[in-house]
Amino acid sequence: MGKLSCNYYLNEILLLLTVLLFHFSSQPATCGFIVKCLPGFQGPLPFVLETGYVGVGETEDTQLFYYFIESENNPRDDPLVLWLTGGPGCSALSGLVFEIGPLGFQSQEYNGSVPNLVLRPNSWTKVSSIIFVDLPAGTGFSYSRTLQQGDWKAIHHAHQFLRKWLIDHPGFVSNKVYIGGDSYSGIPLPVVVEEISNGNEAGFQPRINLQGYLLGNPVTNPPKANYGIPFAHGMGLISDELYESLQRNCGGEYVNVDPRNVNCIRDIQYFQKCTSGINGVHILEPVCEFALRKPVEISWRRSFAYKTRAVLESHLAVPTLNCRTYTYYLCGHWANDPDVRKALGIREGSIGKWQRCDYGMNYKYEIPGSLEYHMNLSRKGYRSLIYSGDHDMIVPFLDTQAWIRSLNYSIVDDWRPWRTNGQVAGYTRSYSNRMTFATVKGGGHTAPEYRPEECFAMFSRWISDRPL
Repeated sequence: MGKLSCNYYLNEILLLLTVLLFHFSSQPATCGFIVKCLPGFQGPLPFVLETGYVGVGETEDTQLFYYFIESENNPRDDPLVLWLTGGPGCSALSGLVFEIGPLGFQSQEYNGSVPNLVLRPNSWTKVSSIIFVDLPAGTGFSYSRTLQQGDWKAIHHAHQFLRKWLIDHPGFVSNKVYIGGDSYSGIPLPVVVEEISNGNEAGFQPRINLQGYLLGNPVTNPPKANYGIPFAHGMGLISDELYESLQRNCGGEYVNVDPRNVNCIRDIQYFQKCTSGINGVHILEPVCEFALRKPVEISWRRSFAYKTRAVLESHLAVPTLNCRTYTYYLCGHWANDPDVRKALGIREGSIGKWQRCDYGMNYKYEIPGSLEYHMNLSRKGYRSLIYSGDHDMIVPFLDTQAWIRSLNYSIVDDWRPWRTNGQVAGYTRSYSNRMTFATVKGGGHTAPEYRPEECFAMFSRWISDRPL
């Protein structure tokens, strides 16, 4: 296990000391209130929204902001989901309004007023309560006196956050709990689940009724991410001849290429030229501006054999109205409106300009892969749902299928279509370790943004322990 495991056990000891500190504290450091109305939404909210902060760290120098939405069905019995948006550095608001929450933005030209919010009919809060937390610190509305963030700190903070939140919300202590997330969350999230499990076994209070986890389009083993090229070939983006030449000259290794292998490098350069006009987050969608400055090169992205122009835009620009990313632009105006901040309870002076994703944050990528944690969680018997939008070239479904196969668990429900409204919505397979894999037909990175109805059906069946 080597250096990673030594670091892991050291961090476990540090976690134990930190959790004990807040376990014996008589005053849980939480601050939340109910939001009844939001600028941009007509009338009172038709669901329960609570926002607030939870202090984490030994001196609570980190304040994590959250949005909590009660289940619109039966909040006392329905599961509780802690949702970790990827990035790292993407705000929880992004997951709420673009993926699985009950609100979204009306796509209309910005005129200087507060952008309009509309209800999203396929919100996962129809069947579960969800906590969307801005993590790591420095993301969204969370803030900290410590600038340096990283995988391990985010993991410990997520664990502390949830236990403290439950102390302040004792009515949810008995609810079944799942940890969910997508994209880069595929690295820290399985570790968060394991730490919560270990904390339960160590007697930490309150005990979390942990049942499992779910991940969409998850980054898992970046150094082995050699599936962008086979995916592109299967989708008809490169020719048979180029693919055969890549296989012959690169031997299946498209990431850590020997610089002396000039034939492989030549083929990869041609591959990049062929796919440079493709939107990697969804290959059928147009390449649009992201309304973001070009982020620093992110270490886990270095492992891929291509870069995605839709993510790595070179300058700040306003997307056109027909682009999906135009609503990202509206979201920035909404979240930076003073009346919105007041309605959400944002502490004055705590942060400057809100960003949907801060790719330039000071972040340490400390965990090279999460496969061993999936293995540990499988041995402990936790349920899991792993799903992939099948038009995502950032984290292709081929990569996800490969690491799931590498776990070597037997198949209990073989590959078959799953349906919504009588139509095929994707394909699924289940394993003896209680893991379910599903593709979402027509989904991108990440799937619920592109196929909300299908993803809601998938989630609602799985969370109620029904077959897809």
